[in-house]
Amino acid sequence: MMDLGRLRALHAVASYKTVLAAGEALHCTPSAVSQQLAKLERETGATLVEKHGRGLRLTEAGRVLARHAEKVLATVDEAEAALAAHRDTVVGRLTVAAFATACRALLPYALHRLASEHPQLSTGLVEVHPHEGLEMLHRGHVDLAVLDDWPAVALRYPNGVTHIELGWDVADLIVPSDHRFGDTVPLARLEDERWIAAKGGDVCLEWLLRVLPGVQPDFHVAEFETQLTLIAAGLGVAVIPRLARSAELPPGVRVVRVIPEPRRRVVVAWREASAARPAVQAAVEALRKSWIRAGRERPAPAAR
Repeated sequence: MMDLGRLRALHAVASYKTVLAAGEALHCTPSAVSQQLAKLERETGATLVEKHGRGLRLTEAGRVLARHAEKVLATVDEAEAALAAHRDTVVGRLTVAAFATACRALLPYALHRLASEHPQLSTGLVEVHPHEGLEMLHRGHVDLAVLDDWPAVALRYPNGVTHIELGWDVADLIVPSDHRFGDTVPLARLEDERWIAAKGGDVCLEWLLRVLPGVQPDFHVAEFETQLTLIAAGLGVAVIPRLARSAELPPGVRVVRVIPEPRRRVVVAWREASAARPAVQAAVEALRKSWIRAGRERPAPAAR
């Protein structure tokens, strides 16, 4: 009988293309992944990987087994979820992938609540972009994904993944205090501004480039706090969601309301195979309560 851990290693290499990335996804070293693959080859009597440049790639036999491994691992997930539901006990380990703002604004309270109410559950957190989070969830490397989904970007949810909406997060234009704009501005008038934006691959940047075609930001900064610092220095403007900032802005900046309002959906997603697992249900409920709590602390809308 083939070992599940070795099948997971093969599946991870098939998903992430390199032993290094597979090791990161499985939270182990590349050498541990290579050892699992070598044992699986001896177990099956087939060559599953071959050298390709500095890395490895799957052989045809490896690709065939990887496709079946995905089905086997999905079935195991379903079995574990059904057994957990039968016990009706929140136990085991649960790992969440989340975008940066959610890691800061939602997950601390939600994970603390889970730890307090379900001490037999251990939790983990990975900060990733939504596209990465969906891929990790689909491949079974995390149990939940908290995602920001801008309508102009529209995330595509893989088959076998379901999601619910936590709520909508409105974004405002943040400008230097002496900026010429008043309290409100039409979105179409923002094309000629000097932009401070997120880094490549971030859905916030994708949204900006889609709603304002032709815009080329001069600054690409991951952290919204750093964006605020650059705005205060008079270097440009940025659209920053309310969930991502505190009620009190730093000196030197002010809020301008954009018409129509930029909005993003915040959602939590999980695999349908694990929907019955009590730990998943408990985590979703904790995230709901965290969202409500965060809403009470969110900055008030800009003046009309």
